[in-house]
Amino acid sequence: MITKKEFTTLHLQISPYIHRTPVLSSGLLNKIAETEIFFKCENFQRMGAFKMRGATAAILALSEKEQTKGVVTHSSGNFAQAVSLSAKSLGIPAYIVMPSSAPQVKKDAVKTYGGEITECEPNLKAREAAAIKIQQETGASFLHPSNQLEVIYGQGTAAIELLEQKPDLDIIITPVGGGGLVAGTALATNYFGNNCKTIGAEPFEVDDAYRSLKSGKIETNSSTNTIGDGLKTQLGDKNFPIIQKFVSEIIRVEEEEIIAAMKLIWERMKIVVEPSSAVAFAAVLREKEKFREKKVGIIISGGNVDLSNLPF
Repeated sequence: MITKKEFTTLHLQISPYIHRTPVLSSGLLNKIAETEIFFKCENFQRMGAFKMRGATAAILALSEKEQTKGVVTHSSGNFAQAVSLSAKSLGIPAYIVMPSSAPQVKKDAVKTYGGEITECEPNLKAREAAAIKIQQETGASFLHPSNQLEVIYGQGTAAIELLEQKPDLDIIITPVGGGGLVAGTALATNYFGNNCKTIGAEPFEVDDAYRSLKSGKIETNSSTNTIGDGLKTQLGDKNFPIIQKFVSEIIRVEEEEIIAAMKLIWERMKIVVEPSSAVAFAAVLREKEKFREKKVGIIISGGNVDLSNLPF
């Protein structure tokens, strides 16, 4: 596992390629939540989400020879864009496997960032098969969106920046999908926080992480019927042990709570956040007693939202 010194070095290495995103607060939202909240706004990150950090960290961890052969990933969303833009920034090829059902706006974004798209059937088996074929043909290195240590450590740098600015936080809360962000955040909080806890938040509709912490093994979801489209993936064998060790608990929220929290952020803070990002704030509103009179950091994970299909 990464050391504190290595974490600091990694943060310095990726810094030229990422934005140091702002930390915002709202007096009115503090009043509504009955606590003090500091939002780390990764919706202002390059390509609009925290995943730029992990993608950059993973590519920089490759040798020069590996980098020249490029990188490959399978993703229908933010990680596809992050890998494409990171690779473009570093001048190497990026091969992106995307399901045929992926929204055209996301395909267009990947192309804009220089990613070479291969379309496949919309299932995991087809994605993986297509990625392996590209690896064999090109020698490109595979990058996993959430279950790769270099990616996890990269995602943790958002919490490092938040704690540098607000060192007296009691809790940092993040949404949980594949587990890369919450695992990286928990590691960073362990090293750089001052008795600060990490809490995850996820929809009831996809509560595999909540159940995994309870059962001690990686659980799956039978349905993915949530507005938080970035949270439909499940934990992996690299991030789950970190989550078990360093994440205090996971709070589940209802769909209407996610929509209400998202609307509040849009209305009161005047910033664009995607539904997945609102899950963490929804958890604070749901369990006010737990957070009352604490200093709470929330990682706003991204702002890539379909403006023609808002839930309010």
